[in-house]
This record gives sequence, structure tokens and C-alpha cells, in this order.
Amino acid sequence: MSIYDKKILFIGGKGGVGKSTSAAAIAWRLAKSGKKTLLVSTDPAHNLGDIFSQQIGGETTEIADNLHALEIDPENETKKYIDSVKENIRGTVQSSMIEEVNRQLDTARASPGADESALFDKLVSIILEEAGEFDHLVFDTAPTGHTIRLLTLPELMGVWIEGLLKKRQKTNENYTQLLNDGEPMEDPIYDVLLERQNRFEKARKILLESGKTGFIFVLNPERLPILESKKAVDLLDQYHLHVKTLIVNKVLPDEADGSFLEQRRQYEGRYLREIEDTFTDQKLVHVPLLPHDITSVDELDKFSGYYEMG
Repeated sequence: MSIYDKKILFIGGKGGVGKSTSAAAIAWRLAKSGKKTLLVSTDPAHNLGDIFSQQIGGETTEIADNLHALEIDPENETKKYIDSVKENIRGTVQSSMIEEVNRQLDTARASPGADESALFDKLVSIILEEAGEFDHLVFDTAPTGHTIRLLTLPELMGVWIEGLLKKRQKTNENYTQLLNDGEPMEDPIYDVLLERQNRFEKARKILLESGKTGFIFVLNPERLPILESKKAVDLLDQYHLHVKTLIVNKVLPDEADGSFLEQRRQYEGRYLREIEDTFTDQKLVHVPLLPHDITSVDELDKFSGYYEMG
């Protein structure tokens, strides 16, 4: 099966290796073949607007025939996420406590992990609610560590919420026996937790479905990107998220000449061989180093021809 047959593609890798350009090229190829495609950036340092020379932002925007794009703003998503939590607990907390609860939630907005939780919530919404409108979803993710946390959150959050549900259920059973004459208690918070657990489980199943979801890592023929990619591939394997394709980006083209570049090519050759020896289970796609950045659709169109991933 070609990587282009996958419904959902995640493009990851170390910062600066060319993830955004690769994601844009892959999405462009899909759109050009007649597939309605949504290109989503989850990287706070968004580059898609620069590549396509137009404003994209936080709303799904059509940027070319069959191609739509969206740049998720973690700060904005965190605000919406916190506001939705406030709405969910309205009516479940005594009015005298609402102000203090809201203050605590506003404090939580600045806590570590808040942006990731909100970003993950948006990611789940796109996968579950918006996927039906598109033939393909292509995610341009943040640098490796962030990507791993994002992709492993469905399992981690599922376990965490399951623990909360069990505690909540036990508490409800105790209150039912003590205060409610054996009648089951209504618990809106339990219902909200259960609904979130179901959403996370659905998202996790989609991520694990190899016929539907593909994971691609981009790396350069250099020591640190190789080491980081190896660690990432091995870690994702533990979560049954298998990276089957690697894009080896910025490889010196044959026509590059000069003594300096010849020395560089010999240096690079060592790492290209290391990549082949290290990633024996992955398909390797080599993409050449260009003499300039991709700054227009015409340049992207030509560049996308390198992304043959049958």
C-alpha cells in the first residue's frame, strides 16, 4: 500500500529538518491528484503560511484547488478548552464556589501541559468530526518530543480518565448508600468524563489502524537527526504506532560541485549509509538539498515531484 493511500498522515522529526516543507509537498501532491486534502499545522512556529505565501490562521482555509489548511493556535485552543470546562461544570458546583473554581481554572491555563491538552482536544475533534469532509488529513507536527507526547496522549489520557471514572463511580456508590436511599445519583461530571473517554478511545483506534493512518519522519543525513529519529521510532513502536517511511531530506545533489562540497558529500555519505543500516524496516525517500527555500506554489509544485512514496 502506498503512503498516499492513507487517510491520515503525521509528519514528524527534529526541528529544522524540513517537516513543514515535506508536509506541504505531500499535501500538494494529494490535492493535485484530485483528493480533497486538509493540511494541519500543530507546530506553534507555523511555517505553512510562509510556504504558500498567504495568511492561513486558525480557521480552515482553502488555499488551492482541493487543498485546505489550518494552523492550530495552542493559546487560543487552550482558552476554548478552559471555557468548555467551565461550561461543563456550570450547574454541578454550588454558586458560591463558581468564582473560586473559575479562578483555579484560569490559573490552570498557564500550567505545564495545558497547551498540549488543548491541542490534543483539537486534534481529536479534527480526526473525529472533520475527517469526513476530506479524503486526506496531513498533520505537520511540532519537533519530535512534542509529536511523541501528542501521539501517545490517547493511551495515557485514556488510562488517566479510566482511573478518575472508577474513583467517581465508587464515590457515587457510597453517597447513594448513605444519602440517597439506594437511588442512583445523577452525576454530570461522570457523564462528561465518560464521553471524553469514548472520544479518546475512538481517536486511539484510528491512530492504530495501519490501513488508515501513516507516520512519516523527516531527517537530514547528520548525526543528531539520526539519533533523535531512532529514539522516536523505537518509542512510538512501544505504543504500536509504527513509522514505516522516512524522508531523508537535504541530500547533496549529484550536480553540486567544488572541493568543499566534495568533502561534504563524503561526510554525508557516511551518514546515508548509517541511515540505511539503522532503519532497515522503513522505506527511505531521498529528497535533495535545494539552493533556495520554497516560497511559492510553483516552486512547491516542482519540489513535490521528489516525494515518490509508492
